[in-house]
Amino acid sequence: MLCLALNCLAAHGQPPRHEILQLDATRSQAGFTVKALWLFGVGGEFGAVLGSLDIDRFRGTARVDARIAADDLHMRSARYETWAKSAEFFDAEHYPKIHFASDDFPLVRLRTGGALDGMLTLRGIAKPVRFRILPADCAQPLAGVCAVPVEGSIERSDFGMHSRRGTLADKVALRLRIFVLPAPSPPT
Repeated sequence: MLCLALNCLAAHGQPPRHEILQLDATRSQAGFTVKALWLFGVGGEFGAVLGSLDIDRFRGTARVDARIAADDLHMRSARYETWAKSAEFFDAEHYPKIHFASDDFPLVRLRTGGALDGMLTLRGIAKPVRFRILPADCAQPLAGVCAVPVEGSIERSDFGMHSRRGTLADKVALRLRIFVLPAPSPPT
């Protein structure tokens, strides 16, 4: 009987208990900044951000799985871009994708902000990290109308980037603006 009631709710426009939304690769953005000579930031923007947002409405949690194209990096100069893609920094030839898989987090954080813990794999090295979800720009980020901003930082030495220690800071700031594709409307 309970099953029948849940099916009726789902049939009348209620969101499903469990859904997977795709990240919108055309609107989502990811970038980085690292300080050079501890004075000015050198940064760039990555290409596509692909992945999914797995929502468990029964538990009120979500989990994100994102892949960022390190081999599609854009910077203000071709020389910087070539260096950032080289084995000295992101090593995009051998590791073309940066992968982040979050732990489960409260679904409400997509709107209000809060901690986002998970595993970051960069240059083939996986490390636990903590990022921060910032409050969304609108009340319904799951509808795909606004971004969910995320920021954080890593120590580049934790991921095998040890060169230029005298001129380049160890801290790398990361920033993302994630959009989801809205769930398809249920058939009427």
